[in-house]
Amino acid sequence: MKTELNYINFSYQTHSQKEYHISLSYQLFGKDLFSAPIILVNHALTGNSDVSGEKGWWKKLIGENQVIGTDKYTVLCFNIPGNGYDGFLIDEYEDFTASDVANIFLKGLEFLNIKNLYAIIGGSLGGGIAWEMLVKNQQLAEVFIPIACDFKTHDWLHAQCLVQKFLLNQNDEPLQKARIHAMLCYRTPESLNDRFQNKYNQQKQRLESEDWLIYHGNALNDRFSLKAYKLMNHLLMNINAEENLLEKIQAQIHLVSVDTDLFFPASEIRMCFENLKKKKENVFYHEIKSIHGHDAFLMEYEQLNNIIKPILKI
Repeated sequence: MKTELNYINFSYQTHSQKEYHISLSYQLFGKDLFSAPIILVNHALTGNSDVSGEKGWWKKLIGENQVIGTDKYTVLCFNIPGNGYDGFLIDEYEDFTASDVANIFLKGLEFLNIKNLYAIIGGSLGGGIAWEMLVKNQQLAEVFIPIACDFKTHDWLHAQCLVQKFLLNQNDEPLQKARIHAMLCYRTPESLNDRFQNKYNQQKQRLESEDWLIYHGNALNDRFSLKAYKLMNHLLMNINAEENLLEKIQAQIHLVSVDTDLFFPASEIRMCFENLKKKKENVFYHEIKSIHGHDAFLMEYEQLNNIIKPILKI
């Protein structure tokens, strides 16, 4: 299985008219390129191209004899330029939007001589970027599975990203504080209350829920870059696929929501489905039931597997 980091180098002009040298890194898993159907996976906010294998963040979904089987498919995942996984960071992060990343990924596919994909699957920010890709190239894929995301950033999500931006621009532990706030958006009151039940850690003299949040803040600070986080938050703030072009996407679309999602509420994704269904036949809606909120797409693997398995028919 090919898991090494590969690079494509090219120049790109952003929508803000800035010129950048892009070193687009990616990983391939499973069958050799062009020997099997290709599935593109777009990673989420603090994710990366390492989707399968021992350290793969979606290894319960992607791997040998898994629902997205590396014994059946070629799985491709690009790193969002500036996520830092490949050492590349962007100082002027506001030069980029989700639409720019979509253009860069499409250019990456062009360099790899990939004209068509069997499927595009993306969670959260990755799904938003996938919506942008398919609006730009409406015949790119046969199947599209956007998970816990929408085609645009609505007001509630924008507001949460604005709070993130304020926290990230502080001097005192900005990344840790932003992550703690984000965790409260990724989960739900029921999830935290059910898990911790006001248990107190005598040794650390604080609630176990507080200790858990501090742990997550410090853990992200250890593995992620402040510049990368600022960029990812900005991209999440600026998903805006052209709504009037959604119906022209040729792919069979399977929207997947989480019933308790506070970030991309299920009601918004259902509205997208209902509006699209009036204009396009091959659109379907699925819902993960979970107390865990947005993060359920990284936790409720049995449900996610049961949703995706019948969709991928090759």
